Formats: sequence, C-alpha cells, structure tokens
Amino acid sequence: MAGTDTTISPIQDTPPADSPQDSLAIELRTAVMRTSRRLRIEATGDAITPGQYTVLAHLNGNGPFTLRGLADLEHVQAPSMTRIVNALADQEFVSRQVHPDDGRQVNITITGAGRAVLAEAREQRTAWLAQRVAGLSDEDRGVLSRAAQLMQEMSGK
Repeated sequence: MAGTDTTISPIQDTPPADSPQDSLAIELRTAVMRTSRRLRIEATGDAITPGQYTVLAHLNGNGPFTLRGLADLEHVQAPSMTRIVNALADQEFVSRQVHPDDGRQVNITITGAGRAVLAEAREQRTAWLAQRVAGLSDEDRGVLSRAAQLMQEMSGK
C-alpha cells in the first residue's frame, strides 16, 4: 500500500497511550513495578528469598495456612510451595501442625525466628527507600506523600 509504513518496530514495553489517563497509568504501573522489584531484591539478602518473604508476610498477617492455601495465595503449584515451606522450616522460620479439622492436612505457622527475619527484611526495605527519599527536596517529598495517599485510596486501603 502506497504511503503506509510497513516497517516492524521492535517490541515495546508499553503500547501507545490513547489518553492522558492511559499515559499516567502506564507511568505509574512502570514506576510501581520497578520500585516493588527493587524493594524485593534489596531487603531479602542471604536469609530469605523474595518468595519466602512473601510467604512469611502472609503467615504473619493472616496465618496459619495449609500448603494449598499458601500456593493459591501465591499463584504457584503445590510442589513449588512445598519447596518454599521446606526451606523456611529448615531455617526454623515456620512450623507445621496437624490441621485441627482435617488430620490429612498440615497447617503452616510462622515462628518467632520467622517474625524476626521478616521484621529485619521490612526494616531493610524501609531503610533503602528512606535513603532515596532523603535525597529529594521537601517539595518532591510532599508530592510523593500525596501520591502515596492517593495510591492507598485507589487500592482500597
């Protein structure tokens, strides 16, 4: 077809935005994903993996869970969750108890050592982010504060 550009462009990270709201949504999604990924990497260190951190956080906030319940929360297959829980149990960060209603199942519970390593990882994440925030101007910190409030509202918290 005459006048039509038929060149194939390289794969783009994001499709073109149709509106200013789409553009902002793309920018926010990208920033949140990159920041989240970096926080996961920064704070887990040698003690626990990012996946183990997430399991400990679930157990700390809402536990105990069965292996199936944890696998469903994390959107992984049961064998993958079994490996994560086994690694956490080997480090004594979780314990297993027989399910009170179904003796065929096991409940996974966070231990005191698990709470301690989780708290340490959270402190490392906060420290990493606080260091970056400290380098910003007062005006930029105010903008981020308001953005954090808006994002909490948008996410239903």
